[in-house]
Amino acid sequence: MQTAPATETDPTPDSPAEHPAHPMHKVLSFVRRSGRLDARLQRAWDNYAGDYLLDIAPAPGSLDVRDGFTLDRDYVRRTWSNDNPLIIEIGTGQGENVVAAAESRPDENFLALEVYDPGVAHTLLLAGKRGLKNIRVAQVNAPELFKACADGVAAEVWTFFPDPWPKMKHHKRRIVQPELAGEIRRTLADGGVWRIATDIEDYALHVHEVMDGLDGWRNEGGNTVSLPTGHVGKGNAELAADMPHADFTESTRFEGRVLTNFEKKGLAAGRVIHDFTYCKA
Repeated sequence: MQTAPATETDPTPDSPAEHPAHPMHKVLSFVRRSGRLDARLQRAWDNYAGDYLLDIAPAPGSLDVRDGFTLDRDYVRRTWSNDNPLIIEIGTGQGENVVAAAESRPDENFLALEVYDPGVAHTLLLAGKRGLKNIRVAQVNAPELFKACADGVAAEVWTFFPDPWPKMKHHKRRIVQPELAGEIRRTLADGGVWRIATDIEDYALHVHEVMDGLDGWRNEGGNTVSLPTGHVGKGNAELAADMPHADFTESTRFEGRVLTNFEKKGLAAGRVIHDFTYCKA
């Protein structure tokens, strides 16, 4: 998600121990926080939400999907007024990438998933200013949306620069998880792909650990990269350099991803961008 990593008060020191989630609570990949809209973004919301924002929540302010909703090809035809391939982006941030993609690829449909009000409003603003017809926005928790997707409804899923959740005990909050991978695989049409990118080395290792051994997925990368084989947490990333390393397969930079301000900042900070292409096998 191309927004600043969430912060939360945590009086306990970071440690490698992973604490199991309470069985009555969902583990979320974001912290729900109020994001006040300035006057410009409020105008964008007022002007463009009716054109682009999907009404799929059970109640105002909810990030869940209402009971009975299904994102299938019939819904795509009714909503986008065509039967073009659907691309879903998880964590659209400020909307720079998905709006640029929609503008350059008018024969494809785009669905931007974002939870934060400012990101949603900015995406609405960019799409509205360009008068785009092939993009929609859903303010929804991504795993809940994919549970409501029909089999094979999407051609591609994109997850670019998700929140890294750097503390070891928060790694369970990372969006790339086996359960979501299963839902995305079911949602993809035959031969569909999940494209992922991160500028955090430890997250790249996490992606490999989750995805490379999963049945039904094929890593389409052609580049060999060396990564540490152990995880590090916030404040001790420098320890990774002395860990044992192994070779992993990754992809060249996805040409369909524009160079956003977020990615520029990562490159300026000297970070290496890791791209992944996993194909439904």
